[in-house]
Formats: sequence, structure tokens, C-alpha cells
Amino acid sequence: MTYESGLFKGKRALVAGATQGIGAVIANHLAALGAQVTALGLGEGDGTLASAVAVRQADVTAQAQLDAVLADIPELDIVFNCAGIIKRGAEHDLAVFEQVLAVNLTGTMRVCTATREKLKARRGCIVNTASMLSFFGGGLVPGYAASKGGIAQLTKSLAIAYAADGIRVNAVAPGWIATPLTQALQDDPARSGPILARTPLGRWGTPDDVARAAVFLCTPAAAFITGVILPVDGGYLVT
Repeated sequence: MTYESGLFKGKRALVAGATQGIGAVIANHLAALGAQVTALGLGEGDGTLASAVAVRQADVTAQAQLDAVLADIPELDIVFNCAGIIKRGAEHDLAVFEQVLAVNLTGTMRVCTATREKLKARRGCIVNTASMLSFFGGGLVPGYAASKGGIAQLTKSLAIAYAADGIRVNAVAPGWIATPLTQALQDDPARSGPILARTPLGRWGTPDDVARAAVFLCTPAAAFITGVILPVDGGYLVT
């Protein structure tokens, strides 16, 4: 653990899209630092969530489901938006494109809007999940790229809008991260080689790399940081 034990003792956190992947790792990091964490997602997840994390089933595209979860959480200090989907090669179909935006972009806005008053009462913070595709396009994923470009602008806009409430709004932008979703790329030298060649630090990132940076944005050390899109990409974007 990068941070001192008990850093978030007495804090309440909601992590949307946390039943697997990077969201689950973030939820575990928060819990390990003393936060009382609710992980929001679909299904039971991949089994990686710590036992201290409470799991609730809800779809970020369904307002009633989200409201039902929030009704049972009296206070909130930290909100992470990690819910997202990608449909490589299928997103040129308009219905698929709209589905991706509904989850990744509108779903993030829905969670931010629904939690604003609770965060205001505690002068809390929000961390959204952007992407390296917030900065450039992806021919196979127009919906995903559009949604992540939207996340960057949404984060900046809400940082302005929520500042008077004492709420900070930031985002992390993961690069090439070693997860099950990228396993095929990792295993293919013809595809992995160019990725690593462009990455100055010369390796794939890990979910822990992303989680540590994301958690930093919730700490007192980041008290004067808002509206930031923080790349966690080993330098990929600067080459």
C-alpha cells in the first residue's frame, strides 16, 4: 500500500462498475485504507473483491436501481465511476454506439448527479474513468472513443459546476493495462510489440498502477486539484 493505514477511516465510498477489473481493485484499495465501500455492478463479479466491500447490484443506465442503492447509503465522501463497456468492431452500428454512450458517458453523469447532494454535505470528491482514447480516436471503437472524450469534458465541466459545493471532480486516463480484456493483445507479439515500443516505461500497466493514482486524487494531498485528466499510461501519450 502506498498510503498510510487508516487514511480513509470514517469515509464512505461508492465505486460504480466495481465488481470486476480496475473498479474492483480501486474498491479494494479504498477498503484497505479504512473506507466503508459499496461496489456497484452487474452480476456477482470475478471474485476479486475483498470481503470488507459491500456489493450491490445496479445498472448505471437504470435510475430507479441507482436510487434504491443510494437510499441505503446515508453519507458519501468518495465516488468512483468505473462502469464501462467496449464493443470492438461493432460500434459503427448505431444501436451499439448508443448503448456504449449510455453506459460510459450518460451512466457516469447519472451517478454524478445522483450523488451530488450527499457529496456536498461532506465536501467529497468524484473520480471518473477516462482513457487514452479521450485524447485520440479509435477506428474500431467510435462509441468508446466518443464516450471517453466526453468523460474528459464532462469531468472539466462538473469540476466547475460542483466547485461551489466543495466537491472536487477529476479523472484518471488509463493506458495499456494488463487485464483479461487485453490478454489477447498481451499474448500477440505483433500487437504487443508496437505498444511496448511506444511506451517509454517499456511495460504494460497494472490495475494497481491505476488504482494508486486514482486513490491519490481522493486524498488530502490532492485538496487543490480539480478538473484534471490524469494519464496513467507509462508515457504512451507523450511519444
